[in-house]
Amino acid sequence: MALFEKMENLGATDNSSNEVSDTEKVKVLIIGSGPAGYTAAIYASRANLSPVLYEGMQPGGQLTTTTEVENFPGYSDGTTGPAMMEDLKKQAERFGADIRFGYASAADFSERPFKVTVDGNKIIEAESVIIATGATAKYLGLEDEQKYAGSGVSACATCDGFFYRGKKVGVVGGGDTACEEALYLAGLAEKVYLVVRRDELRASKVMQDRVFENEKIEVLWKHQTKGLTGDGVVEGMTLYKNKGEANEEEVQVAIDGFFLAIGHTPNSDIFKEYIDTDEVGYIKTFENTSKTNVEGVYACGDVMDNQYRQAVTAAGSGCKAAIDAERFLGEN
Repeated sequence: MALFEKMENLGATDNSSNEVSDTEKVKVLIIGSGPAGYTAAIYASRANLSPVLYEGMQPGGQLTTTTEVENFPGYSDGTTGPAMMEDLKKQAERFGADIRFGYASAADFSERPFKVTVDGNKIIEAESVIIATGATAKYLGLEDEQKYAGSGVSACATCDGFFYRGKKVGVVGGGDTACEEALYLAGLAEKVYLVVRRDELRASKVMQDRVFENEKIEVLWKHQTKGLTGDGVVEGMTLYKNKGEANEEEVQVAIDGFFLAIGHTPNSDIFKEYIDTDEVGYIKTFENTSKTNVEGVYACGDVMDNQYRQAVTAAGSGCKAAIDAERFLGEN
């Protein structure tokens, strides 16, 4: 199964008819790992809440696909995504967090204790729930995206752009996100190719103007990605120009990095019956808190953050969620 398919399945609803074989009661249930989930587990453990955390389909979250991490505080020499997630996991376990492999397949937040089905056959009854299921970057579905994952393919310019200083990169997309990524990379790279499927951008007028005014950005109109090339790392992209038209042609462009900027899908599907989300699926929280519309249920990390999507901001929101849960339990 492709990496991005696994990540999408994290939030998929399981409507199977498997019989529930076990029930367990806990104070705090944390759904999902990554910086948000593990940080919530650290804080909840230190508050003697005995949290149980289920890691989901991809333990450690999206950061486990990032080879180099240099912008997380405390790692002066940098680290890798998997190593950092292992550090956070061990820290949570040191304080007593019960971290388990498994994924949430259904949820019932109609009353307390809240009920979450794990792996389709076990129910956790929780006095409070912290949702940290993250968001899945949208991919084109090319085999080369998996082949070069961590070796030139990225879905986060802010995370990985630093490694392409003075190099050439491609960015796929035509909306505000793609323009923002292209502009950010233009401040680092020698050249940025913005690959746009149509003959116009969907981005806001102000973002379009900024792209057009930047000499480092070249927009490749009516281009679609066929594949990537390179010996172990990305060295070029193969594009269709005017695909499906009489003048269709195949184009080779030399690049060192390939960035996807076609959006993210929050892993929130199984909660939508009870939890308010925006039109995309990001969980809504009350301003400056992790509180959702259901008292006792909290959200943190990329499942509720459509603005920053950084490891450090996810960790900070995990801290807030644990503190909010602690206060809720203390009052109830």
